[in-house]
Amino acid sequence: MQKELTYMTKEIDFYFDFISPYTYLAHKKIQSLPKNIKINYKPILLGGLHKLEGITPPAFIKSKLKNMINDCYLIAEKSGFNFKWNIEFPLNSLNLMRGCLYINSTIKDQYIDIMFDAYWKNNLNITNEGTLSILLKACKIDSNNFLTAIKDPIIKNKLKDGTNDAHEKGVFGAPTFIVNKKVFWGQDRLIYALDEYKND
Repeated sequence: MQKELTYMTKEIDFYFDFISPYTYLAHKKIQSLPKNIKINYKPILLGGLHKLEGITPPAFIKSKLKNMINDCYLIAEKSGFNFKWNIEFPLNSLNLMRGCLYINSTIKDQYIDIMFDAYWKNNLNITNEGTLSILLKACKIDSNNFLTAIKDPIIKNKLKDGTNDAHEKGVFGAPTFIVNKKVFWGQDRLIYALDEYKND
């Protein structure tokens, strides 16, 4: 029987963007963790982070994109996750990421799960307003209020500031985990982040 982790004084900061398939896979791994492990979801805009770091995204490098697609399917199959590469990748996740900073905390987990699944399980075009409206309805979010709120300068600046803050902490991609000020990049680094979480 696996021993439950009981360390409650620390958190694992999880920097994420719906646009990243590897972040979806990390999210699915997180869902299988004991509930007493505190994971703090930190929304960022991956495109903005890449720009700050001077990185060309894999989506725009043919050989890297091909490898990434194959790699994600291998990881998903090995982990037993339902996964489908979105045929319209890369779909702009800006509205969804701003939405993370608007929605009520009581539905945050549901919102994140539904939007990740829409992008990387159900192969939906999350930039289509009709599709987005249906997804928001599933979260019991009024789509008109949502679309108005994410245009608010306060929400826009929160996402921008969150992305800049992540960059200042050494985050250069997604998914990234930070524990005890130590940075762990990649879905396969969750196990190392958990090791650090267990350390006194």
